[in-house]
Amino acid sequence: MTAVFAAHLVVAVACALLAGRLGPRVFLVGALAPLAAVVALVVVTPAVLDGTVESATVSWVPGLNLDFTMRLDAFGLLLAWLVAGIGVMVMAYAWQYFGGHGTPRDDLGRMSATLVLFAASMLGLVTADNVLALFVFWELTTVTSFLLIGTDDRNGAARAAALRAALTTGAGGLVMLGGLVLLAIQADTWTLSGLAADPPPGSLAVGVAAACILVGAMTKSAQAPFHFWLPGAMAAPTPISAYLHSATMVKAGVYLVARMAPVLAPEVEWWRPTVVTVGVVTMVIGGWRALRQNDLKLLLAFGTVSQLGLMFALFGVGEPEATAAGCAVLLAHALFKSALFLTVGIIDHQAHTRDLRRLRGLRHQLPVVAGVAAVAAASMAGIPPLFGFVAKESALEAFLDLEGSALLAVAVIVAASALTVAYSLRYWWGGFGDATDSGIHQLVGEVHAPAPAFVAPAVLLAVPTVVFGLVPSLAAELTGPAADALIPGSGEKGLSLWHGVNVALGLSVVAVTAGVLMFVGRRAVARAQSRLPRIGTGEGAYDASVRGANVFADRLTGVLQNGSLPTYLTVILLTAVTLPTVALVHGGTDGLANLVGAESIAQVGAAVAACVAAVAVAVTRRRFAAALLLGAVGYSVSLLFVVQGAPDLALTQLLIETLSVVLFVLVFRHLPDRFETHRWNRSHSVRLVVSVLVGVFMTGAILFSTSARVDPSISENFIARAQPEAGGKNIVNVIIVDFRGYDTMGEIAVLALAALGVAGLVAVGRRRPDGDADDGDADSSVDGVVDEAGVTA
Repeated sequence: MTAVFAAHLVVAVACALLAGRLGPRVFLVGALAPLAAVVALVVVTPAVLDGTVESATVSWVPGLNLDFTMRLDAFGLLLAWLVAGIGVMVMAYAWQYFGGHGTPRDDLGRMSATLVLFAASMLGLVTADNVLALFVFWELTTVTSFLLIGTDDRNGAARAAALRAALTTGAGGLVMLGGLVLLAIQADTWTLSGLAADPPPGSLAVGVAAACILVGAMTKSAQAPFHFWLPGAMAAPTPISAYLHSATMVKAGVYLVARMAPVLAPEVEWWRPTVVTVGVVTMVIGGWRALRQNDLKLLLAFGTVSQLGLMFALFGVGEPEATAAGCAVLLAHALFKSALFLTVGIIDHQAHTRDLRRLRGLRHQLPVVAGVAAVAAASMAGIPPLFGFVAKESALEAFLDLEGSALLAVAVIVAASALTVAYSLRYWWGGFGDATDSGIHQLVGEVHAPAPAFVAPAVLLAVPTVVFGLVPSLAAELTGPAADALIPGSGEKGLSLWHGVNVALGLSVVAVTAGVLMFVGRRAVARAQSRLPRIGTGEGAYDASVRGANVFADRLTGVLQNGSLPTYLTVILLTAVTLPTVALVHGGTDGLANLVGAESIAQVGAAVAACVAAVAVAVTRRRFAAALLLGAVGYSVSLLFVVQGAPDLALTQLLIETLSVVLFVLVFRHLPDRFETHRWNRSHSVRLVVSVLVGVFMTGAILFSTSARVDPSISENFIARAQPEAGGKNIVNVIIVDFRGYDTMGEIAVLALAALGVAGLVAVGRRRPDGDADDGDADSSVDGVVDEAGVTA
């Protein structure tokens, strides 16, 4: 496995370097990475399908349980085959697609390299066992998707679509991370395999974790109400849309739900009804919106939203038959939808438009493309004997076997399936039919036939949907073990083209009939859609939230970032005080019972002297007196060191305080004798409150930290090792010179730089403006220079 990831990184670098020389052929170089994954999968597939789990671990941060443990079971194998196999086809397709586009070679290099890195991220996501590693790969797919959607960075719409996708899926990913961490803590394991083997019992924390994980999965797989980003992502070139937004990345959320449903569905009561509701609602919304699209690519995008809803509902149930049906639907969708996207790219490349209102009769000019599109669209519509029909039948049977409100879900699925039939017919008829439904007269003229190499990837992706439909047992050899890897025993039933005359078949007939009628009466359907009241959309909610966030940020910045140093300090100190105080109070005060106020009268005297000097610093009006009193605070602390038996620390503190006082005096002699006096106002009250809070917090933090020790002090280790290892009896000196020698060297460097800075300021202050050395006279111009330097310091 590690070799496969290394191959992707090497190929990505090669693509970036060779694009200037190879042009569109650089995608053939990029195809080597997924091809290497295909070879590796061919080697391990027989063993994995027999139940062997391939694994490899790369330790990263063991103390944080962060290891890149790659675990390939049969379900991960199914997704890995889709990522690698379709990746090879898309790379070969991109070679021809960008051949006539005149895309700059720098863009081709960036695009091909990013596609390879995306493929590596997806492989990492579907094989990661550690939940934190899964999140890392999850976010890598978000980053690479952002770069790929915004490939045409000169296009404002592409930039906006990329940002929309990144914000939506990135925010969902952060919420998901919180859920994964919370769930891992509750289960006391950081691996997906550990969660599956020993799920945590139901509790409030597990319910919160499930909600967070579900939000992340919904955003990634474009479930309502987060579905709005996927159609906008169609601003990316067609090869990218075919790979990311139909076959691979959008299935990441479905993959997560499939992994988590066996863990959470039995323990969280609301999981099943929520996931099924979200899925079926997404099916209807996606299908209904697909009927309104004139852009063939947008039509397929909304169709993808609809079919992702079906997969979401199937895997979310967490039952054996539904899980097996989900694996079949996942495979079928990846095959027919990637083929359909590639056919749209061919139409756009050859006819220079995807608007179905301008296309007519392309089946005569592009017969092979029309045939591939017909097969893939029929599979999407669930027409026998194609694999899409087999998968749809298994989905209906799975929901029919469930009890209770599942029958309502079945009714909604049948309605959404009718919409699927209708927009599948709309897609093919709009792209290849003889008649146009609009009054647009600027129809596309003659279209040249594409090169065979351009059509071949779409053909190769359409072939399995026919083969698996006619011989479903071939697909079951892959989907059955995949379902068993999620829930043991799920794949026993297998797949079949003919189940006899049953309820599922009757519902399929109803869906197909209704879909055909909707297509025949498409003008009436269009009028009905236009008459329906406009309701809020996901796009509108996103735009409103972004505008609101910008307005809020502007106002908040105007208050907090107003150029006032006291305001900045107030915000920083309040933040530093508030958050830790909540944790301290939540931790309780049991440890404070063992605190000792003082061990001797000398400690009390030194502490009182420090407090009196500190209060005097705050109230004195003279700068010179303030400097001396500030030094008195430090001298009192040095006295505490003496009392505690640390004369070397006391001497260090004494020298530092003396040097500080001298420096203050040297600077203050050039400043006014007294501090400026101001009338008391509200800002002074705020500063007083903040000061008191900081003081109380620091006192409490010290008390809590000294009473919360659960392990032996590290000083005991220093004491034990000082004499035998360092040959020193002075523990402090041994720590400074031996145990923390590098820290001491760094501190010396800091002091040396500070000394150089002070010397520079003194040198500036002792020179006249004309560059002559000062003779000691108190010249006003010299004072001005020193004053400026002092203020700057």
